[in-house]
Amino acid sequence: MRRRKNWVQPSRTESAASQTQPDDDVESEKIQLSLESEKWGLTGKVDCLRRRDGMLIPYEHKRGRSARSADNKPEAWASDRLQVIAYAALIAEHSGREITEGRIRYHADNVMVRVPIDDAALHDLKDAIRRARVLQSSIERPPVTENERLCVKCSLAPVCLPEEARLALMLSEAPPETLAVKQLNLFPADDDRRTLHVLTHGARIGRKGDRIEVSVTGEAPQLHPSREIGQIVLHGFAQISTQALRMCGQQEIGVHWITTGGQYMGAWVSGTGSVQRRIRQYEALTNRGLCLQLAGRLAEARARGQLSFLLRSSREAGRLTPEIQSSIKAIRKLLSPMLRATSIDSLRGYEGSIGGYYFRALPDLIVPEAGEEMKPDGRSRRPPRDRCNALLSFGYALLLKDVTNAIMVVGLDPSLGFFHRPRSQAPPLALDLMELFRVPLVDLPVIASINRKQWDIESDFDIAGQQVWLSDEGRKKLISIYERRKSDYWRHPVVRRSLSYSRIMELEVRLLEKEWMNEGGLFARMRLR
Repeated sequence: MRRRKNWVQPSRTESAASQTQPDDDVESEKIQLSLESEKWGLTGKVDCLRRRDGMLIPYEHKRGRSARSADNKPEAWASDRLQVIAYAALIAEHSGREITEGRIRYHADNVMVRVPIDDAALHDLKDAIRRARVLQSSIERPPVTENERLCVKCSLAPVCLPEEARLALMLSEAPPETLAVKQLNLFPADDDRRTLHVLTHGARIGRKGDRIEVSVTGEAPQLHPSREIGQIVLHGFAQISTQALRMCGQQEIGVHWITTGGQYMGAWVSGTGSVQRRIRQYEALTNRGLCLQLAGRLAEARARGQLSFLLRSSREAGRLTPEIQSSIKAIRKLLSPMLRATSIDSLRGYEGSIGGYYFRALPDLIVPEAGEEMKPDGRSRRPPRDRCNALLSFGYALLLKDVTNAIMVVGLDPSLGFFHRPRSQAPPLALDLMELFRVPLVDLPVIASINRKQWDIESDFDIAGQQVWLSDEGRKKLISIYERRKSDYWRHPVVRRSLSYSRIMELEVRLLEKEWMNEGGLFARMRLR
């Protein structure tokens, strides 16, 4: 004869939560368990299950306050009520017993709310599941609620950006600088997690408990708490174990590979977004009109950033040379026709011409004391042919890595963009979004570090014929400069809040997504002052 499963196990001790609760008829039997039902199409983890007078009762714990009725009696919030009803349905199916009641403990006001599990409750659950399936099958995202108070404590606020959506709707009536909007600041200003760069050849990255272990032959292992790491970057031929990769996936830690020559190879990031989100992206970016609009805004942002950098740097150094003056004049002259471009090919042409004038002026931004060896000779990429271009190329590889990571964290596909042509390796959407950050995150700190004479022309660079690469010491130095710059705060001119550059990257990706969700108008509005 098959014995019925004992759904609640005896426990000698009460949990910390239950010790402070003045619940009635408390028995010492309880359990937490995960359940799944194909019939209901639900999966859930019950906080607590207790037995009262032979009846099983699911408990749900909430940190906040309960809802209140018209006569000020505590009630369950609608979503909390549905949650405990769903738990009751799962328990009833798996235990074969009737569940007549669920309970919700609201700890902020220390009250217990009882939820009857009857036919009406199960009907409400079926209706909620039906509506959830309709929503799941749609590629459209629900509109932002008009009640902004609901957004304050919502865990999805950094994803849907409700304040930015409301601001975008206001832009149709007035320019952003005239709007007096009180921001709720629901998007986190910074990511407390850091990037772990592994540069030693032959280094091994493994897992030790909840820590990331970096081992190098002949040296003591280095241990890093995984909760403090947001990205791992493997330079050259470092190795990472399957166990470490699995932990990175569980804790949403991006893993990236960069060659010693500074070429970005690719990434592994878990949770790469829903299918619906990517379908929306694919459908939107086949619209040539939208692509031209976005590309124009992007090209303008980069051109104005380059122009501002030339003006600011030459003014600070007191060296407005004829070459800088000529480049500034040429860029200003090209801006107006670029904004009227009627095709992406034309935009690319204008953007390339502006870039040529910009790089022609860069040598004059470098002080004489830095040495002629540190001045660039135009822009050379693969391979870099001078020390300044070696710094820029490696910095752009670090930037490409971070932009790709932000795109994948948001859930978009980096391989489908709107401005750059598809290439064999570099993802076009990441190349597109890089244009917003090349000047503030790479050009500006690189030129500043050269003018501060931070580079040793011998030990920081490796020269092979006409090719110039960063040495191991040079890469470490530039990584440090780049990471410090990435953590700097900058006030976004449209959303009007100060964020770190690392967070602005993710913000711009999310603002880009809003461009094809009828909440556009805020993407690529950032400008270098």
